[in-house]
This record gives sequence, structure tokens and C-alpha cells, in this order.
Amino acid sequence: MVDVILQAAARVLAKNGWSKFNTNEVARIAGVSIGSLYQYFPNKLALAEAIRQQHLDAILQVLGAATIEEGGLIKRIERLVEGVIAVHLINPSLHRVLLDEVPLSERSAHEDFEQRYAQFYRQFVEQNLHADALRTSIAAKVLASAVEGVVHDASRRNELDSNELKQELQRLIHAYLESKKGDKIATLG
Repeated sequence: MVDVILQAAARVLAKNGWSKFNTNEVARIAGVSIGSLYQYFPNKLALAEAIRQQHLDAILQVLGAATIEEGGLIKRIERLVEGVIAVHLINPSLHRVLLDEVPLSERSAHEDFEQRYAQFYRQFVEQNLHADALRTSIAAKVLASAVEGVVHDASRRNELDSNELKQELQRLIHAYLESKKGDKIATLG
């Protein structure tokens, strides 16, 4: 029943946006009573958070596949970019609403995701950079922010299906990691 409710909620949220999203319509679309819906989700924010969590879980699955060492750096970058974009293309309208309209819950609600997400990027950078822990950690944060920023910006502009964007993001990641190999950290002024 939870899956049926979440599928209905995702459709309603994508179609109506956050301001017109309501539990009565979700219950009607799901074919359940409002009492049954409230048994699992106390309010519309709880529904939206469950939908967001499904998206975050899908991201973690993609990231796990990108760490497989098979095929070398270029293949890992391709798996990363193609996977992250594919997850964001599942329901672009829903993703835009989640990004731009739905209020964020407390950071602690996604603490597990944040830790696993950061760990993936650290591992990804470690596989390719072989630097000290501090440098690896910073490079991982920069890389994660770059990928997330490009993908979310393209999602907002409805450009995620662009092959050119995908290729440029792959080039960006490759160039960044290759430029870091053996570099000394430069300081300004």
C-alpha cells in the first residue's frame, strides 16, 4: 500500500506542484482512504520526503555502480554521468518540484545519504588521484558539487537529455581528475 500511495503522490506532486499538492487528492488517486494514507504519512511533507528518499536511494545505487573498477577511469566516469542523469530523467517534472518547491526537512533526515554520498566521491577520487586524505576529501567535495550542480541546473532547464551536456560533464570530470594527478596544491598570493 505504501508503494501505491507514493506512486500516486509522485504523480500528483509532479503535476500540481508543491502549493497545490494535498493528501486528499493523493488518497483519491491511490484508491485508499485518507485514514490509510495518514497511517503511513502524517502530512504532505512526509509524503514528499518519502519521494525524495526514493530519489536519493536511486542516486546511491548509481554511485555504487560507478566505483566498479572495470574498464578504467573513462568507463567509470561514463557510468557515473550516465547513471546520475538517468536517475534525474525518471520523472523530470517531479525532480524540478523537489528541487525548487518542496521545503527541505532537517539535515539529520538525510544524514545517512549525505555520509554515503560523500564516501562515494572520496572513494571515486581515491581510485584515481592517490593523494593524501585532506586533498582527496577536498577534491571529492569539489567533484560532487560540480556533478550535482551541472545535473540539477540542466534539470531545471530541461536539458538533461542532451548528449553534448553529458559529454562535456564527462570531459570536465576527466580533466579535473587528470589535472590533479601529481599536482602540488597551489596557493594564491
